[in-house]
Amino acid sequence: MVADDVIKCYALGGATAAFFYIEPDTTYDVDIFCVLETFQANAIDMLTPVYAYLATKGFEPKAEAVVIHGVAVQFLPVFNPLNEEAVETARELDYEGVPVRVMSPEHLVAIMLQTGRTKDLVRIARFAESDAIDRDTLSDILARHKLKQRWNALANNLEDIKRRLAKK
Repeated sequence: MVADDVIKCYALGGATAAFFYIEPDTTYDVDIFCVLETFQANAIDMLTPVYAYLATKGFEPKAEAVVIHGVAVQFLPVFNPLNEEAVETARELDYEGVPVRVMSPEHLVAIMLQTGRTKDLVRIARFAESDAIDRDTLSDILARHKLKQRWNALANNLEDIKRRLAKK
């Protein structure tokens, strides 16, 4: 899609990207964050060119995803500076001999923190307990995107939970 000028750039994000750094988690779909050739902030149908392109390849939308070779793939337009930075700085990693652009673990954590869903907070805890993240890099990203206060609150809550569990 990049070579055919449908999207400018992409990176794998979400739970599937986390597979590259921590133990696998259950997920419904593959999240592809993409920079569109023609981004229209207020356009409801901004993914129309992506869906039209995929239809020519025989892949049709199903709910909020497109099923590609039996896998639900959700295309997410880059919509804020953190997502944009995560896509721009994505790492090229190998998946069974195929190069794939994957968001860094630090960007994944920052995006999960920004999103704030319960499943994201649980995954952040798993990242924090692993050696997958560089704490200085994460700190820089959190500061640039004004997420330090959220991070500190989450860290305090995790420490409180650990103390409570240790008492049982």
